[in-house]
Amino acid sequence: MQRSILNLRDYSQQTRKPTLLENEYLNLPDLVFYNKCNQQFRINRGVYNTIDNWFYDYGVMNIVYRRLYILAFFDFVKDKNSESGSQKFIKFGQGGLTLKLKEFTTTYLNDKKLYSIK
Repeated sequence: MQRSILNLRDYSQQTRKPTLLENEYLNLPDLVFYNKCNQQFRINRGVYNTIDNWFYDYGVMNIVYRRLYILAFFDFVKDKNSESGSQKFIKFGQGGLTLKLKEFTTTYLNDKKLYSIK
């Protein structure tokens, strides 16, 4: 009888889904994660680093959460670009990246610092 309980416990531990913090894609090395973003959104390394640094300065210290914000930002900008025309890739003009980051943080983060996320 006790043997079946142990087997059930072992089975539940083996089939446990990984948490967000354990997500393989979000925990890739920085260059590999950037390359995936570049393939999908065609952004250069400088733009990626600026966005990453923006969210870090905004208070998102945990890399997994910051990458979620980065991906959400890319989707936000991609949706805005598709409203204005059918551009295949994200483009920013002079000062456009900062304006879009401010718009994103105001719209989705209520313009509050996220120091509690670490």
